[in-house]
Amino acid sequence: MKIKRSVSSSRRKNRKKHFTASSSERRIRMTCPLSTELREKYNVRRLPVIAEDEVKVLRGKFKKSEGKVLSVYRKKYSITIENVQKTKKNGEQVQIPVHPNKCLITKLKLTKSRERILARKNRLRGKKVKSTKEQKIDSKMTEVD
Repeated sequence: MKIKRSVSSSRRKNRKKHFTASSSERRIRMTCPLSTELREKYNVRRLPVIAEDEVKVLRGKFKKSEGKVLSVYRKKYSITIENVQKTKKNGEQVQIPVHPNKCLITKLKLTKSRERILARKNRLRGKKVKSTKEQKIDSKMTEVD
């Protein structure tokens, strides 16, 4: 049974939304999980990848390779990493694009905007959101006092 009427489960509609997404939507979709140390430090699970972050590839042919993110290519939903490359027959080195979901951020490049994002997410995680039932009980308790 469908819970939200506004969300489609149609494969055709989901594919259309994926491939016609704007750059800002693609930024959100191109997120990487943080390493356990960073997760504990910032209390955040995932962040959008930016150039100069250090990542580790978790899946695929280049599994366990680490390096700095050279570029984020939102149009193709891919990132290029420093040490992830292959040699062509003529001896030329070519960067191989990797999807960010297959990576783990090991070191963040902290910018002012990123620090604000981390602070905002951490602040939201620190507060426990009360359910409407709990809010009603709290309001009744204050009325009685």
